[in-house]
Amino acid sequence: MSYLKFLALFLFLIYSCSSSKKHSEQQAVKVELTTIYGNVILELSNETPLHRDNFVKLVKEGYFDDMLFHRVIEGFGIQSGDPNSKNAKPREALGNGGPDYTIPAEINAQLFHKRGALNAARDNNPDRASAGSQFFIVQGKVQNDNTLDRSEKRINNWLAEHYFINDPANKAFRDSFEMAMRNENEQAYMRWIDSIQSGGKNYTNFEPYSYPEAHREVYKTNGGAPHLDQNYTVFGEVIQGMNIVDSIAAQPVDSLDRPLNDVRIISARILEE
Repeated sequence: MSYLKFLALFLFLIYSCSSSKKHSEQQAVKVELTTIYGNVILELSNETPLHRDNFVKLVKEGYFDDMLFHRVIEGFGIQSGDPNSKNAKPREALGNGGPDYTIPAEINAQLFHKRGALNAARDNNPDRASAGSQFFIVQGKVQNDNTLDRSEKRINNWLAEHYFINDPANKAFRDSFEMAMRNENEQAYMRWIDSIQSGGKNYTNFEPYSYPEAHREVYKTNGGAPHLDQNYTVFGEVIQGMNIVDSIAAQPVDSLDRPLNDVRIISARILEE
């Protein structure tokens, strides 16, 4: 290798290492949600840059201002991000609104659904891509080894279905499923869901998941929603205001889990350090 080529390679490696270190040490973005019950401060993960940058963009646009928490389940969590909720009538069904794009999944084994985790909502798309704006804050419950074992089994059932439909040998199957989703053909969609679940039962061409011991310990002491791991992208966490999340989660709801009295995000803003 010539001296000039060696020097160029050396400088490239130095730059790459420096950029990687800079990314890992980048100061985390913090977002404050002002609600009618008080303020919740979120810290966004630098390990999920696509979700982080999208959330920051929406916050800066004022997208979440005046939006409702349209889905509230005590012991599980609270969900917002549907723009249709801003002017929704009482008892109106919500949860289908958002920008006309999805975000590629950024499922990270180190980011899990502990109490206070911030994740991205999604539908049953085969890629596990996240909805463009809807997010969920985990309240969760304290777990024990038995509940964690059951959740682990549930996760692996979902993973089997995920890898089954994404197996290249099943491409025609996947194409038909996606067509049913695009055409909003509910009858065909449900038939394909049944077929996916059936195919997943005997599918073993993937590495089964098991909770790291450190995650188990967190779930057994602080709680969370462990059955969501490996299926939804966690892209941040609550660092202040979990008491506000608890207050929102405790609100009376209708049959669709929408609070009977609107719980509104007054504003969302980026906190400057």
